[in-house]
Amino acid sequence: MRHRARRGRRRLLVIVVSAGCLAAGALAGAGAFAYFSASGQGPGAANVGSMQTVTVATATATPSTPLLPGGTGDVTLEVTNPNDFAVTLVSVTGTGAPVTADSGHPGCTTTGVTFTDQTGLGTVIPASSTTTVDLSGAASMSTASSAGCQGATFSIPVTITVQQQ
Repeated sequence: MRHRARRGRRRLLVIVVSAGCLAAGALAGAGAFAYFSASGQGPGAANVGSMQTVTVATATATPSTPLLPGGTGDVTLEVTNPNDFAVTLVSVTGTGAPVTADSGHPGCTTTGVTFTDQTGLGTVIPASSTTTVDLSGAASMSTASSAGCQGATFSIPVTITVQQQ
């Protein structure tokens, strides 16, 4: 008898937990699943919506440290956040695609330019804005670069990672 009584309690507990999940789902709507399946911790409430893509483009600003053969220089990006909330830029990583020189420098056949991945960043990109980000010393140029690279602007393919604040 005791064994059957315990089994009945277990079933009751499962039913109560299931009913609690159903009640939460009914109250929170369709977005509740996405909210509760996200990682994180702590109390709070939020509306679940879709995060629009935060984009990165070549900045028109001049880096504070130019790139020279045998040295490092800054990489300048424009990060656009179309969302109605701020995001934090946490990393910028190279995609592995080749670094290319601008079309005005066809003699730059060997750029010798590499990108150093940037992690642990904490740059806030405000809601509905474009922010210029200067990554100090993120690019390096070997001494094997073609002479035709002098004065060139380089396109460095990168991927950014952001988090909602």
